[in-house]
Amino acid sequence: MKPIHLLGAIPFIGILGGIFFANRVTPYVLGMPFILFWLVMWVVLISATMAVIYRLDPANREEQNA
Repeated sequence: MKPIHLLGAIPFIGILGGIFFANRVTPYVLGMPFILFWLVMWVVLISATMAVIYRLDPANREEQNA
């Protein structure tokens, strides 16, 4: 398995596996319950992770002739 595939698995583990550990309401972060903040944070991190994967993917390094 390529490291790029492992990098793509991190958001899956974080958003689904972390729910069990982040299932709290009392601490509010930016005015949101912690569980909602956890999910919003991972949506942003998924976008950043996918951008990194796109940059590291060797298929995207080739110049495209239009």
